[in-house]
Amino acid sequence: MNKTSIFAGACMVLLACCSCNNDLVEYKKNDLKITLEKGESWLHDFPLFLGINKKNPPQIAIWLEDRDGNYLSTVYVTHKIATQSWQMAGKNRRKESLPHWSYSRGVKYDDGLYLPTKKEPFTDGLTGATPHDGFDVKMQPAEGLKQFRVKIEINHSTDFNDNYPKSAQEGDKNYSGGKEGSGQPAVIYAADIDLSSDATSYVATLVGHSSPDGSDGQIYPDTSSLTSALQIVKQITITIQP
Repeated sequence: MNKTSIFAGACMVLLACCSCNNDLVEYKKNDLKITLEKGESWLHDFPLFLGINKKNPPQIAIWLEDRDGNYLSTVYVTHKIATQSWQMAGKNRRKESLPHWSYSRGVKYDDGLYLPTKKEPFTDGLTGATPHDGFDVKMQPAEGLKQFRVKIEINHSTDFNDNYPKSAQEGDKNYSGGKEGSGQPAVIYAADIDLSSDATSYVATLVGHSSPDGSDGQIYPDTSSLTSALQIVKQITITIQP
């Protein structure tokens, strides 16, 4: 845990805000603005009881890696995954929610999972509830950090489709945590940033999806089995402020 904290402190200072409050955030020259533009499936119907649904925004992690794929630090992660504060997950730790981020951090907890717990919440970066609209994250790269990769992992709970049904059983290749699990696995976007170049804007591209059941931290590049998960975000842009 201490090693992760050192990396996080060394790499950046950051601030997140809802898009409606962008005017409250002051950007300075060379700050990075990471913008998530909501897609058609940004809000998802999460079943509560008696046919009543709640409109839930996605779970999200944003982090930095070096060009070799080594984890550096987390920019932003949603509160539920950072604190194990799922409302209706029962005993499911939701390891299938954001497994690529979880394994990339490499912090293993007492129960053998790579997920923060209520007793040991994630405290190395910015956390918060996902806004119901798109939002921005402000990042100030540490001095000397010129080339790095921004990764974004995004997931909905109970986002089932024909390829990842609620009826899938543990051990099936399309099992995703059961009736309160993910359904479709998390999607992963990435952008390679080079602050020594003349580029002032980058668009993160879809690079694949995560493990459906959260049993590993790999990227699976074939996204043909996904439907609404591909519509959670419309575009992710990283802009260098003039």
